[in-house]
Amino acid sequence: MNKVIKVVLIFALILILAFIFWPKVKQEQQDDGELMRKIGQMLIIGFRGTEVNGDSQIIKDINQYNIGGIILFDRDAPSKSFPRNIANPEQTKKLITDVKQLSSSDIFVSIDAEGGLINRLKEKYGFINIPSPEDMGKDTPEKTKENAVIIAKELKDLGFNVDFAPVVDVNVNPDNPVIGYLGRSFSEDPEKVAIYASKFIEGLNQENIISAIKHFPGHGSSTADSHLGMVDVTKTYKQEELIPYQRLIENGYSQMVMTAHIVNTNIDPDYPATLSPKFIKNILRDQLKFNGVVVSDDMNMGAIVDNYGFDEALVKAINAGCDMLIISNNGTTYNENAAKEATETIFKAVKRGEISEEQINQSFQRIQELKQRYGIK
Repeated sequence: MNKVIKVVLIFALILILAFIFWPKVKQEQQDDGELMRKIGQMLIIGFRGTEVNGDSQIIKDINQYNIGGIILFDRDAPSKSFPRNIANPEQTKKLITDVKQLSSSDIFVSIDAEGGLINRLKEKYGFINIPSPEDMGKDTPEKTKENAVIIAKELKDLGFNVDFAPVVDVNVNPDNPVIGYLGRSFSEDPEKVAIYASKFIEGLNQENIISAIKHFPGHGSSTADSHLGMVDVTKTYKQEELIPYQRLIENGYSQMVMTAHIVNTNIDPDYPATLSPKFIKNILRDQLKFNGVVVSDDMNMGAIVDNYGFDEALVKAINAGCDMLIISNNGTTYNENAAKEATETIFKAVKRGEISEEQINQSFQRIQELKQRYGIK
């Protein structure tokens, strides 16, 4: 057989193999791209800047990784400086408008606006002053709804579509440094908490603002702050702290539930609620029948970062049942590549078989359903 024939045969073999395998390779690339896009929807990212343009990192991340949402803050914790994203109403509205116009995906634009001390839209910046949940709890449920409508109108005008509120923690421990002491609970009575929270949610929804009840399964009995480190409520937790979730879900609540980074070894001896299937899948999903979006509290809080590696925490949270992960970038450090690293970490975990694609698909479906229900665009 001469050399020419050999070359022709080899070339023909290469063409045959390419014809056989190229469609499979191309399909795998398409599947991987779709998987990355679904993972991106599971992230809510914090960033620095009071204005954005096409070259801003957050815009590049939203468009490259199909990021599901952003969260805005007034103060930058790593640098202990102001402003981070929010300086005044006009600037905030322009920032959100520009983010939406420059983004190729429909995103959640979220904030903590509970009223009282936990409100990134402070009166001293030119925003509307709203009483705390504790003070609302001393008035009528209808007045709580009126206050929530005021918050919602302001949020809607600025361009927000998600408010991480109301707090449905029961004021079991009035000296609790992160709940009771800050006036974040409506009441020490769980039934009353459910009633007032329901009215608060009605007020937000009236203006098409999505609510998120928090902090599941209840942070009201804690004696420490999970922003600073792990919080163990094993000896203080009361079963009645689940009642607000039970009542709201029984009445059809299906928007968002935010998890707490608290440990209760009576339920799970190994992991805090955010990383625990026993809390999220067994109690919240199976027992309470919640079918909406489960969102983690900030994955940059001390309770998580001081006890788990970044990659490990993300994988455990998703396997526990979290549909969305808040990466505020507003803890002790700032990482401009947080969106990239989180997306790639989760993607690699799926490819290694550490997270099932079914888990990703279920979360993606819940996120899309919520966005469609509230016309997020």
